[in-house]
Amino acid sequence: MKGFREFILRGNVIDLAVAVVIGAAFTAIVTAIVTGIINPLIAALFNAGALDKAGIVKIGHSELLFGHVIGSVINFIIIAAIVYFVFVLPYTAFKNRMEAKRAAGAPEADVPPTTEDLLAEIRDLLAAQNKQQ
Repeated sequence: MKGFREFILRGNVIDLAVAVVIGAAFTAIVTAIVTGIINPLIAALFNAGALDKAGIVKIGHSELLFGHVIGSVINFIIIAAIVYFVFVLPYTAFKNRMEAKRAAGAPEADVPPTTEDLLAEIRDLLAAQNKQQ
């Protein structure tokens, strides 16, 4: 049970949960835009009430729903474009700036010393103190 609690409280899991929730909300917004604005515009081109009803090809008792597929492709392209321009592009630019600063020798943000670093410093101080006595 302790391992599960540590896993859940790990920062990455929380970040992932937040990303999923925001992604679901964002998908709902994009889907509303596609179904409420874009689909009717495209459906007007096909003379149909909705994009899902456009581009239907009947083969025997089956129907091929090309309009539905087109709507899903448009939805995907919009979501992919927004994810790229809102998340991927700024992150990549930020990462490139940080790598350029690091390559130029700019000091990194203050990183607290590790336990091993502190113990090594204490060891060195004690050794120096013993030499003085």
